[in-house]
Amino acid sequence: MPSRTLLGIAVLVAAAVAAAATLRTAHAAEPPVYTGLVKGVAVGGFDPVAYFKEGKPVKGREELTLEHEGVKWRFASEANREAFKADPARFAPQYGGYCAWAVSRGYTAKGDPNAWTVVDGKLYLNYNLSVKRDWEKDIPGNIKKGDANWPKVLAK
Repeated sequence: MPSRTLLGIAVLVAAAVAAAATLRTAHAAEPPVYTGLVKGVAVGGFDPVAYFKEGKPVKGREELTLEHEGVKWRFASEANREAFKADPARFAPQYGGYCAWAVSRGYTAKGDPNAWTVVDGKLYLNYNLSVKRDWEKDIPGNIKKGDANWPKVLAK
């Protein structure tokens, strides 16, 4: 009787090991829009349109919010909210607001709304001002690499 029990346990263990070997490890993918600075809010709550219209980061107002791509976007004015609503691709930061330099290197990192650049009508955020300076050493090359890596870096 004890040998039957041991044999049964051995069969169950072998089956469990075989089943586990066939499972692939699931990796949590990053969301397409970075919202780590203010939970559920893109660009850390800054108005993405202001970078283009005012040439600087401007905090958005909580009461001027629009939902796009499953996250909230805040705006400093009703006019900016309407401009974004009409053409979000024009104003949303590239690479979902993740650090442009990191994306060019094949991974994601937070984007800082104060470490920004507009290039050819597109907004890019970087991790911080130091990383932004590194990214600016080869903007065309970094954009080319970033575009090649985006959006597959989200799955890493």
